[in-house]
Amino acid sequence: MDNEREQLVIGEKEKRLDSILGKFDRVAVAFSGGMDSTYLLFRALIVLGRGNVLAVTIKSELTGQAAVEEAAALAEKLGVEHQVLDLHLLSITAIGNNERNRCYYCKKTIYAKMLAAVIERGWSILLDGSHVGDRFEERPGMRAITELNIRCPLQEAALDKKEIRALSWKAGLPTWDKPAEACFASRFPYGELLTTEKIWKVAEAEAFLRRMGMENEMRVRCHGQLARIEVDIKDFPVVLSRRRDIVSYFRNLGYLYVTLGLEGFSSGSMDRQ
Repeated sequence: MDNEREQLVIGEKEKRLDSILGKFDRVAVAFSGGMDSTYLLFRALIVLGRGNVLAVTIKSELTGQAAVEEAAALAEKLGVEHQVLDLHLLSITAIGNNERNRCYYCKKTIYAKMLAAVIERGWSILLDGSHVGDRFEERPGMRAITELNIRCPLQEAALDKKEIRALSWKAGLPTWDKPAEACFASRFPYGELLTTEKIWKVAEAEAFLRRMGMENEMRVRCHGQLARIEVDIKDFPVVLSRRRDIVSYFRNLGYLYVTLGLEGFSSGSMDRQ
């Protein structure tokens, strides 16, 4: 009975989402290719039709080429027009210096760029995939979204991460079990100067671990010449069994020390500074 009631609640929230989307004529969706923005894009397409929806993705030093390619492939699969905008975020002082308020300036810059592209088309509405849980967490990026009047329909429909995952699975979306991603700046201590070389190294290190079959949330945190691997505790046996391969690969990337964080994956662990 509890499961049936839960399904009814989720179904009502999806109807509420569709009602919110139905009030727009045309929308652009800030599209990262992650679970939340993919589900939002999917519902916008159903409610408004392909000709009235645009997916917009930012390509920058902090996202990586692989993420852009995945977003492009998803957009093609959904049959939606997709626009990729280039942005050099490291040139912005607060971001390049990895200051504590970098997320605010990053989001403000990204969404201002997207809005400009949307307005240039003669459209006016840009949607973000933030869900209700983001509202209650310490996310400076949400302040930037509010200041720019970006709409967050998933929040407005009171959908949380678990519910979006269930609805994505029901819809057959390939992103229903996709782990959450964060920009590469989160891999470094606050105050450390970010460079394209440092970011490339961590991207390569994480890609290597992914190729080993680790599909749960995972990060490589960088502390100078030390790389600290954070993986789900269930993936510890994989890391330990391939210890020599990992150390060898990371050393070739330029890391002198390679460690495994015994706490396992911890979102926002660099915020402890």
